[in-house]
Amino acid sequence: MAAGLVDTLKGAGPFTVFAPTNEAFAAALTALKITKEALFADKALLTKILTYHVVSGAVLAADVLKLDGQEVTTLGGLTFKVTIDGDKVMVNTSNVIKTDILASNGVVHVIDAVLVPAA
Repeated sequence: MAAGLVDTLKGAGPFTVFAPTNEAFAAALTALKITKEALFADKALLTKILTYHVVSGAVLAADVLKLDGQEVTTLGGLTFKVTIDGDKVMVNTSNVIKTDILASNGVVHVIDAVLVPAA
């Protein structure tokens, strides 16, 4: 399944990825009480978490600002909430810390925590 996600993201897109930092992934593994190896072995959970970070379409920072208070549907069909507080932009409880990293098929925004879908 995760391979299917990679194939999807290699497609024409466009996509927007809210990408957690390496530190955010390490903290999430600790919080979830799971090892990296166990997460990678659980393809269903891995795919659910990864697709929770991807939105169809190229959503630039200026577009994100227009989403204040709205639920956004992810590639996996789940939703997360965008909140703006002054100059702080949050996706659920994750802070957006770097924006508008352009890719050939979309855009990446870096966040400081992994978005974990409800069980």
